[in-house]
Amino acid sequence: MTSHLENAAKDREGPGLKRWLALGLPLGIAIMSLGAATPAYAHVKWFAPYVVGASPAPITGTLTNFWFWLGIILVLAFFAVTVAVEHSKLGTTIGGALDWASAPLWTRSDDFMRAIIGGFFVAIFAVGGVYLTPDLQTPNEWVSWLQLLIALLVFSRRTMPLAAAGIIGLWVIALRDYDFFHLLDYLALGLGVAGYLVLASNPDGKWYKHRFAVLRWGVAIALMWSSLEKFAYAEWFYPLVEERPFLTFGMPRDTFIPMAGVAEFTMGFGLLWTPLIRRLSAVALIVIFTAAVYPFGRIDLVGHALIMGTLFLIAADPMPSGPRVKALVPAIAAVPLGLLAAMVIIAGGYWGLHAAFYDYDTANPPVAPNGELLTHRPNAENPHGMTMAPAQPQQ
Repeated sequence: MTSHLENAAKDREGPGLKRWLALGLPLGIAIMSLGAATPAYAHVKWFAPYVVGASPAPITGTLTNFWFWLGIILVLAFFAVTVAVEHSKLGTTIGGALDWASAPLWTRSDDFMRAIIGGFFVAIFAVGGVYLTPDLQTPNEWVSWLQLLIALLVFSRRTMPLAAAGIIGLWVIALRDYDFFHLLDYLALGLGVAGYLVLASNPDGKWYKHRFAVLRWGVAIALMWSSLEKFAYAEWFYPLVEERPFLTFGMPRDTFIPMAGVAEFTMGFGLLWTPLIRRLSAVALIVIFTAAVYPFGRIDLVGHALIMGTLFLIAADPMPSGPRVKALVPAIAAVPLGLLAAMVIIAGGYWGLHAAFYDYDTANPPVAPNGELLTHRPNAENPHGMTMAPAQPQQ
């Protein structure tokens, strides 16, 4: 971290043009990334019908999709160029410029993150009637008050572990009402935030220095996991695309959705890679998530607040990350190998666990009066789709 900050200080002493050109590269990449499709980052379960237990499209459909591979090729080309830049003097300049621009935030990183976590839980309390996220609805009023209590607990190091326990506890309690596989959407992020709170509560602990890495891994895995819905359940996104056709930038629906999935997965993967790829991925994601707020509103902002806040810290973090490969060619070659490993692990877990939990018996799925497929049959503890008539007991 010291070397980067020293380089930034030297840049300030020299001509400002060099520094601003270096800052312009990540900004330009972030702006161009808007073409990676805004609705990819609006969580589909907050805005459109879905049924968690439905049979996903076979993985072979994705592996034979031309647009999927085109997206992968474009991403690998971008990552290769970024790795090459990172191994050059320009990479040092860009790193120093990013350190200079983000130093005010990084010096108050823990205060910022605790404020983000506290603000998120206050917002969830204000929304009311949900566990942790907009699509996990509950009629139990005490849940909202518990989330307000979590917000208050994050502002003291002594009580931060209690806040972490509250987050994990709410996830476990939600298992009463929602399928385990459904809640996997939020497990990695929840563990990341809880892990951060536990580690940050003890500055003298040997794991304290890893607190932001735990948070970063939680966000990265959450993004990669949720991106797989674009491949497994592309039809869930059809209502969003049909209601807001401008979001596809004129691209055909079945071209846009797989490429949006590739964008989300690879940017999540990028958060785990080398410093420049990590920081540019975070900047691009910040721009995309922010742009998604306009068409999807406050629910999208509240639901993604923890991720967006963490992305600012990931972009500001000057510490090394990812594989440490000094030679340029092996460093470039490591990117497709790492991406392949991530895809095998995350996609294998998604399709494998789904097959283990569901038998795909769709003979009598729960359906609301308007034809919406539901994740479960509504009841007092599980109110999603309460307008549906109660199911008749089987004879």
